[in-house]
Amino acid sequence: MSLDSKGRSLEGCKNYRMNLPANIPARDFWSVIVYDSLTHLIIHTDQLWPSVFSKCKSLIINEDGSVTTNFGPEILAGDARNWIKTVPGREWIMILRLYGPLEEWFNKTWRPGEIEEMKE
Repeated sequence: MSLDSKGRSLEGCKNYRMNLPANIPARDFWSVIVYDSLTHLIIHTDQLWPSVFSKCKSLIINEDGSVTTNFGPEILAGDARNWIKTVPGREWIMILRLYGPLEEWFNKTWRPGEIEEMKE
């Protein structure tokens, strides 16, 4: 995804949130990763790896089984486990990778939520 829920480019200076509904249809694992929209390379920050993924032992799963991913230059909620750092002054794109995608992905009965800008 390269646009937020209002159709605007994703800006590195803003904070965003995306919800992945429960039962993410990946047989093996899934990951959310951020790329620089200009270079199309993985975004470069001081964060070790710009990703949230299902095999991460510290992943926070919501009570309903969904996963909320946060994006932005700073952590707003005070917990970095489901957060991907972005770079002010740079636009970015998000890729959801499903390794071993299941039928729910192909028949579109499961879809990720939109990326929504968060207001502080």
